[in-house]
Amino acid sequence: MPETFVLASGACHSGWTWRLVAERLRAEGHHVLAPDLPGLGDGDIPGRHGLADIADFLVDLVEREDLRDITLVGHSWGGYPLTAAAPRLASRLRKLVYWSAFVPAEGASLLDEVPPHYAEMFTQLAAASGNDTIVFPYEVFCGAFMQDGDESTQRLVHSLLVPQPLRFFTETVTPVDPAALGVPASYVVGTEDLALPPGEFGWAPRFPQRLGPDTPVIEYAGTHEAQFTRPDELTAALLKA
Repeated sequence: MPETFVLASGACHSGWTWRLVAERLRAEGHHVLAPDLPGLGDGDIPGRHGLADIADFLVDLVEREDLRDITLVGHSWGGYPLTAAAPRLASRLRKLVYWSAFVPAEGASLLDEVPPHYAEMFTQLAAASGNDTIVFPYEVFCGAFMQDGDESTQRLVHSLLVPQPLRFFTETVTPVDPAALGVPASYVVGTEDLALPPGEFGWAPRFPQRLGPDTPVIEYAGTHEAQFTRPDELTAALLKA
């Protein structure tokens, strides 16, 4: 049965990063929107928007298009705007899907959820940027985010990353309770995803548990950037979620 997908990208990414997955979903008959989120579009002014603005944007998009029975997907940092928008869209949602995504806790920003050396790196990068933004260093991106990609693909994708305003990593959102919303949630994660190291700071089981004890966890063979390197596997996992 055709579904409607709204896809929220991760840090330093824009809507274009979903292209291969969106094409596969549309080939299955689904309706897909993968918008550029405020602050992450080409030419956007860094620092003008906060997490609340991104939530407003998602809500406005869904209401303007009168979308219903939506599968709302958030990748990585995209779990923050997904969580912020979900309560206001509950009546229009079919399910929430967190793909290797942060599931916000009360009063915790993204910088509070990553290993200390990552938080220090992000803060230093923003301070050196001149406009309080971050772009993942090439070595970090290739070694932990996209280690299954060939060098030409790694270099191309990295060159297209968008500067991420630091405030998107320091602001907080109110946690979501899928059961209270009456909206099922699931968690998708790659078996080779090293963007967060396994253990205390790993993606799972830490984040799926915040969505409820019975939250389904769907694994696929791939890394954090599987939308480029394993689009078939990722698409299948999203449809299964």
